[in-house]
Amino acid sequence: MSEYQILVVDDEQPIADLFTRWLEDEYDVRTAYSGAEAIAMLDDSPDIVLLDRDMPETSGDDVLEAIRARNIDCRVGMVTAVEPDFDVLELGYDAYVVKPITEPDELYDVVESLRRRATYSTDVQQLLVLSSKRATLEARIAETELARHEEYKTLVSEIRRLKRSLSTTLDGMDDAELDKELTDSRVAPEQT
Repeated sequence: MSEYQILVVDDEQPIADLFTRWLEDEYDVRTAYSGAEAIAMLDDSPDIVLLDRDMPETSGDDVLEAIRARNIDCRVGMVTAVEPDFDVLELGYDAYVVKPITEPDELYDVVESLRRRATYSTDVQQLLVLSSKRATLEARIAETELARHEEYKTLVSEIRRLKRSLSTTLDGMDDAELDKELTDSRVAPEQT
């Protein structure tokens, strides 16, 4: 088992337990069944937090805010049924994954992407976070609506600026690795 620690937070106990079972052979996994329980468990040990967004009383957004306020150095993957909207631009997550996750490999891919991101420089991590937000929005919101939203336009401009400033660093990355990171939003297609 890896020394890598993951905190799974979901108020739906069967989902939290399923995610824990899928990951516990490879990682040290702790589980919280509410936002309040997650906040009480927060210390410097989690490397990754897989966080449901829509929980009663203490939401995933509240937990994320506590993580960032305490300067806990971990990657946060929002794993939620909440459809993303422009409010995701304000959240400090690293990846946004829309449930359902039906296969262990889907969850492993999210975890491995977050693990890789932790190894990159701060600027590359920021580029990947912003690119993930862009991909999340583009997967769920019509292009015409995106074009009208000023914060989205600012996001796109910031991604371009970061890509220009990181051009030397990005040139040194393997193209397949970079493409995977920049497109790995893991946003599931809309259910019909």
